[in-house]
Amino acid sequence: CRYELGVEITPPESIYPDFRYRATDPNGIVENEVCPVFAARTNSALQINDDEVMDYQWCDLADVLHGIDATPWAFSPWMVMQAANSEARKLLSAFAQHN
Repeated sequence: CRYELGVEITPPESIYPDFRYRATDPNGIVENEVCPVFAARTNSALQINDDEVMDYQWCDLADVLHGIDATPWAFSPWMVMQAANSEARKLLSAFAQHN
């Protein structure tokens, strides 16, 4: 987070520790990875590293999940797979509700 976003975060919490996937995105890029999902918080403003981040937007988690459900083609295949796991979705939603 420090290198790409320029922020410090709280200790990450495990949301989906066993997530792994193999998927091909619309550009033909194949990903085959073990990729556990974590959640963390920050209280500082983002200081984006332009060499690492093309664009960003803060969104409410409920809006992101609705977007994935409504237009899965607009998200990475692995993000759609993560959001399809009901336990991970429940844990992530609970994390987002806790301030």
